[in-house]
Amino acid sequence: MVSRFFTVLIFSACSFLSTKLLQAQIIDFASENSYNKVFVDTDNFGISYLEILERSYPLSKPDTVQFNILNDLAYYWHTRNLTKALSFTKEGLQLTREKQDTLWEGRFQITEGAILLRMEKLDSARFVLESAMKKVLKKDLPLLYTQLGYVSERQGKLDKAADIAMETFLLGEELKDKRAMAVAFSDLSNLFWKQSRFEKALEYGLKALTLFEERGLSDLDYDFTLYLVGNCYMALNEHEEALKYYEHSIAIGERYGFFNNLCDVYISMVYLRAYLNDFEAADLAGKRAIKYGELLDNNFMLMRSWLSIGKSQNLQGKYISAIESLKRSIEIATSDFGDDFYLSQAYEELGKAYAGNHNYREAYQAYAEYDKLKKEIFTTKADQHISLLLTEFDVAQKESTIMVQENQIKKQRSRQTLMILIGCLLLFILLLLYNTIQTNKKKNRLLKKQNDEKEYLLKEIHHRVKNNLEIVSSLLSLQSEQVGDSKVADAMQKSQNRVHSMSMIHQKLYQGKSFSSIEMKEYFRNLGNYIVDIYGASDRIQIMCEMKELQLDVDTAIPIGLIVNELLTNSLKYAFPENRKGLIKISLVASGNQLHLDVSDNGIGRNYQDKVQGTGFGTQLIDLLTRQLEGKMSLNIKKGTAVSFEFLNHKAA
Repeated sequence: MVSRFFTVLIFSACSFLSTKLLQAQIIDFASENSYNKVFVDTDNFGISYLEILERSYPLSKPDTVQFNILNDLAYYWHTRNLTKALSFTKEGLQLTREKQDTLWEGRFQITEGAILLRMEKLDSARFVLESAMKKVLKKDLPLLYTQLGYVSERQGKLDKAADIAMETFLLGEELKDKRAMAVAFSDLSNLFWKQSRFEKALEYGLKALTLFEERGLSDLDYDFTLYLVGNCYMALNEHEEALKYYEHSIAIGERYGFFNNLCDVYISMVYLRAYLNDFEAADLAGKRAIKYGELLDNNFMLMRSWLSIGKSQNLQGKYISAIESLKRSIEIATSDFGDDFYLSQAYEELGKAYAGNHNYREAYQAYAEYDKLKKEIFTTKADQHISLLLTEFDVAQKESTIMVQENQIKKQRSRQTLMILIGCLLLFILLLLYNTIQTNKKKNRLLKKQNDEKEYLLKEIHHRVKNNLEIVSSLLSLQSEQVGDSKVADAMQKSQNRVHSMSMIHQKLYQGKSFSSIEMKEYFRNLGNYIVDIYGASDRIQIMCEMKELQLDVDTAIPIGLIVNELLTNSLKYAFPENRKGLIKISLVASGNQLHLDVSDNGIGRNYQDKVQGTGFGTQLIDLLTRQLEGKMSLNIKKGTAVSFEFLNHKAA
């Protein structure tokens, strides 16, 4: 019981947090742009976005932001519940009239017209939309024209609907509004589909999708256009393509709660599944279509849902069930239904059902009603008008293309003239450059000769310094052999090692490619091997350099080399008594502006704070060199002796 309680608590907390995050994505009153307009500025949200808008709009001031949120809330609620959408619209109209904001009153009227249209109040929708036309801005007209086009289409005035779609496209082109142009193409696709001009319908549907996808937003009209393109592919018997577009449309509809589009798609899925003889899937799609139609409380959707079920039942030979479904479809289509296109389809299917059930008198009456409605919708005049519009539109598009091409030709000629002038100028510049290059080559040859001489001199200097240091080292070696005092001899031996460590650096400089820096890993190996050999410990002491190759400038390398020399000498003298075997590790790493030097051995350990053995000069030298490099030293003697340093990194040139 307790476990279940915590599960519910965690789920509730997660839901609360996700809702808060989503709300912050859409509305943030603390920011300058407090409202990311849905389906314009963003579509990065799920089905709960309407709940967020509903909670947020009362919190904003009664100004443009509040009107924007409330209008979007009303408009997108009409995809789920028409009654609730209308109530938000009425609230918006009341607020704008109180504020005497005519512009926003007109915008709310556009939303009201869209809702009344889907409530089958076509005349009221037309009146409201025409009233709004005088109040809104030019950029608002594409949406207004689109709703007017839907009204004309529902009233069977396909030629008028086509006129409005063309006008919407031209306005969208003028405003450079890709969404308006896409919606116009989508409406034309729907009109051509109704006229059974399926290839033309597909052409315009795909054009619409291209424009929608350039916007990069999945909105209501993009979702509807996917459904239209699916219808076109199904009419052309390309069922797999149709299914792909239907499923895409369903995914968007379910994400954002576009119940009207979901109802449309499931109606078409009934037809598709029935034609593929998958009647079980067709029945399931029909039930889903009815579910969304009832959620919308939309007679237009419910009428078409029962029509699709009746068609499926006819294909299955279930004529009695088909008669019942089709009668129900016709009963929902009341006298003011308006859309004779789908009503004619219902009577056609009813005639088929009666004929299949051998009720020939009723079948004749149904077919007679079908013929009457079809003649009213698809008049020769309307068909010719749409064809003429299409021809004019295609010609206008071609003329526009020709004008664009002529402009491109003019621009091309201008470019060619400009290119000739630029070519002449470039030729003159090239001649100057050629002369300059020849002069520079002579200078470069002279500079190279001088540089080679300087390199030779630098190598020679480093070579001589190395030789001189080797002479000093040899003199110290000879002198130490003549000294009887072991302490003095040991001090001279250490001095010899120090001189040799500096000599090796100069040797690296004249042998390498760079005269200002040396590679430290190889240097440490050579230095370690030399000192091990000096003390005759090659067979028992191993030197390991755990580091990557690293270049250091001479001023840094010499002090570090001397420090490592002292530490190696001390390890060999004190860490491995009685000829013990052992390992000495050296590591030098560059990190940012720091150098990290670590020298450690696995010997017996030695505390540098104890009484100094020998003269103590080595310890003083290490301390002096560490200060010179602006560094610090730390000592660890838990397991052997480990000495670490941090220096400022003066990078090699």
